[in-house]
Amino acid sequence: MDAAEYRKRGKEMVDYIADYLEKVDTRQVFPDVEPGYLRPLIPDSAPQDPESFEDVIKDVEKIIMPGVTHWNSPYFFAYFPVASSFPALLADMLCGGIGCVGFSWAASPACTELETVMLDWLGKMINLPKEFLAGKDGQGGGVIQGTASEATLVSLLAARTKTIRRLQSEKPELTKADIMDRLVAYASDQAHSSVEKAALIGGVKMKTVPSDDAFSVCGSALKKVLDDDKASGLIPFFFCATLGTTSCCSFDKLLELGPICNKENIWMHIDAAYAGSAFICPEFRHLLNGVEFADSFDFNPHKWLLVNFDCSAMWVKKRSDVTDAFKLEPLYLQHPHQDSGLITDYRHWQIPLGRRFRSLKLWFVMRMYGVTGLQKYIRKHVRLSHQFEHLVLQDERFEICAEVVLGLVCFRLKGSNELNKELLKNINEAKKIHLVPCHLREKFVLRFAICARTVESTHIEFAWQHISQLATDLLKTWKQSPQQ
Repeated sequence: MDAAEYRKRGKEMVDYIADYLEKVDTRQVFPDVEPGYLRPLIPDSAPQDPESFEDVIKDVEKIIMPGVTHWNSPYFFAYFPVASSFPALLADMLCGGIGCVGFSWAASPACTELETVMLDWLGKMINLPKEFLAGKDGQGGGVIQGTASEATLVSLLAARTKTIRRLQSEKPELTKADIMDRLVAYASDQAHSSVEKAALIGGVKMKTVPSDDAFSVCGSALKKVLDDDKASGLIPFFFCATLGTTSCCSFDKLLELGPICNKENIWMHIDAAYAGSAFICPEFRHLLNGVEFADSFDFNPHKWLLVNFDCSAMWVKKRSDVTDAFKLEPLYLQHPHQDSGLITDYRHWQIPLGRRFRSLKLWFVMRMYGVTGLQKYIRKHVRLSHQFEHLVLQDERFEICAEVVLGLVCFRLKGSNELNKELLKNINEAKKIHLVPCHLREKFVLRFAICARTVESTHIEFAWQHISQLATDLLKTWKQSPQQ
């Protein structure tokens, strides 16, 4: 494919994507395929001779689309949003076209410098304390990670290195192995599984802190666990607080937890993967109060801020805590400006070496929507979640299982877990909408997340009517079933 054909096919692809997104509501939200569906549809090996673009694009509809779960569908209410917008898609095209691998300033100065400035822009939008911003001479700053899981892992590894070095400076006789064997990381019993995975990769113990009736971790619960572990000779070093848990969007109590972590020399990382986008709205910013006690903070613009995957925004109060843990300087990566103090090399902030020009997406979206446009988008989703909550509360057969704060509603039929499992099975087998469940304590709960950029009030009404009718049909047969 030469440049002339690329121009032609590129325009066709833009049209194809625009048509797909404009008409995604006409596609079945969840596919009908079974595992292994795709292999019989394609050859066993790559073609020896070139094939035409027309043949490839035909197979997209024939082979790929039948196996796609349409996250951009207004009938997709599962997991959390996957952000997408036309400005972000255009920026990703440019990113792919430029094709730089921005591991250092010298590898592409614009890639590094735009990211630093965009994370300052975004930090100011959510009113982060100045310590987290790079500015012209700040000690903190932001970085774009691939996912919130990566941000948690980077924070945990940085905290581990910092703790080991501190303890060895205090007691030189301690070996790294002595310390590693006693290190403990903590998170809520409602925290995402990625926190446990970070501890697994980091080779440290992981313990959960019990949450309260609102599924939040409070200071007294953390203090009790810490006191017990310290009495047993363990070394608490890392706590991951969650703002907007995956199960029910609950919020750990930062104002209680932060001072404890600071006093005990425990690195506090805040995972606000979903909820963080809402903090651009003043009415939700109080949910971030206490961030001033944190060492690191992360949320995903690629979830709810119209920036398509992958774009996870992470800030640290003292960037040397991270870079000192990961810095290696082989000759082939060095450049004359690396010690100037004016720039940063982002390879020292992350697990991989290479990185894409992801800040272009933030730049395009923030400029073309503006803060007010993004706030309007967040508020619309929150309003739609309360619309669904209101519909649920009007039906005495159902119950709301957690406070509705942002764009997630946790609900269920009053009755057994088996009844609700059957309802969810019927919902997803009908394939008109798509939901996923969670467990809240002993209860099996259905999650209804406002996800798509194009979702409207009419889609919420349709979803509720569909769920309500399936519940009616289920309850008739459930009552008649003798084993119940």
